Amino acid sequence: MTLAFVNATLVCPANGVSSGTLLVEGDRISAVGDVAVPEGAERIDVRGKLLAPGIVDLGVFAVDPAAFRAGGIVRIGLMPDQSPVLDDPGIVERAAKAGKPDLWIHPIAAATRGLAGTDLAEMATNASAGARAVATGRRWIGDSGVMRKVLRYARDCGLTVIAHAEDGGLAGGAVATEGETASRLGLPAAPSMAEALAIARDLMLVEETGAAIHFRQVTTAAGFDLVRRAKARGLPVTCGITPAHLLLSDNTLNDYRTFAHLSPPLRSEGDRQAALAAVRDGTVDVLCSGHDPRGPEEKRLPFTDSSEGMAGAETLLAFGLGLVRDEVLTLDRLFALLAVNPARVLGIDTGTLAAGSPADLVIADADAPWLISAERMAAKAGNTPFDGLPVQGKALKVMKGGRFL
Repeated sequence: MTLAFVNATLVCPANGVSSGTLLVEGDRISAVGDVAVPEGAERIDVRGKLLAPGIVDLGVFAVDPAAFRAGGIVRIGLMPDQSPVLDDPGIVERAAKAGKPDLWIHPIAAATRGLAGTDLAEMATNASAGARAVATGRRWIGDSGVMRKVLRYARDCGLTVIAHAEDGGLAGGAVATEGETASRLGLPAAPSMAEALAIARDLMLVEETGAAIHFRQVTTAAGFDLVRRAKARGLPVTCGITPAHLLLSDNTLNDYRTFAHLSPPLRSEGDRQAALAAVRDGTVDVLCSGHDPRGPEEKRLPFTDSSEGMAGAETLLAFGLGLVRDEVLTLDRLFALLAVNPARVLGIDTGTLAAGSPADLVIADADAPWLISAERMAAKAGNTPFDGLPVQGKALKVMKGGRFL
């Protein structure tokens, strides 16, 4: 049966924002724009709401279908930091098959065995098993010789390396960024230049090897400057960021609130403003949730003993739409950051409303008001630093492969 979405505000990263109709046949988009509705088609009146590509959330740490569905997410790039680690083709293959058909999990395999940063994992066989990229995991590979081998091997396999950007020699054991807040609270802290040092080293290796690299999160002014200059030189580099690092600074730590214990840690207000500027000027390629639900047994602890991470899948779209309202970016570029750009990092042909593309769609109300509540989140755990914050923008319906979820 043909499905016809009519009276829609079509949001396409490739073709901009327009009003019109979108047709779905089977699991694919068959036509879009000013098109006639075929006789016998099932009409779905979108009533002017947004019809956009389903979100591809790059770099999540947990498979959480309820949270993803609530957030308009239809595909995830799953980080290798699982139990067991995604460093074996059998484990990678099981992960890739686990969510279908409702959720497509694209495993990101470990670059080194056990994420230990020493011996290379079998990238080629893991890629054959379904891995769409390789990653260093939550931590930086300190051995430059190993990282050079990782980049060369990934290049030969046609895979992007997703890197954590913090020099472990400076950031090891730190839970905050050096500055007034960390000093006042007595928290173990690392200088923000730990990020720039890691990025600078990796960019030099990228230039030498020709491999593609994606920094999962860049959060400092110095880090953005390095990425910006590397792009200007034509290096194959991309970077991402979470809404938390765009909207919060290290002042959020003032009450020792462990929901704000993140990796990388929250930065200074100056770095936060630099992050917003990097989104505006196109330095940032991907807006991701960093979804990492943590229960009370991991968060109701002294700050230094608590686990890092936040539940971000359900709030990603709302905060992205907030950036549009604040004129940080346009609506079509938001969905470039949420859909087509992360898909490109993973080597997947999706993320637009073009005819022939997978029918992975989200209908969203950009103005729908709601209150973020840690207790009422659909996620496995509600560890969000935005608990109690009123926001606007919500996914109303989500379609994966031509089926409503």
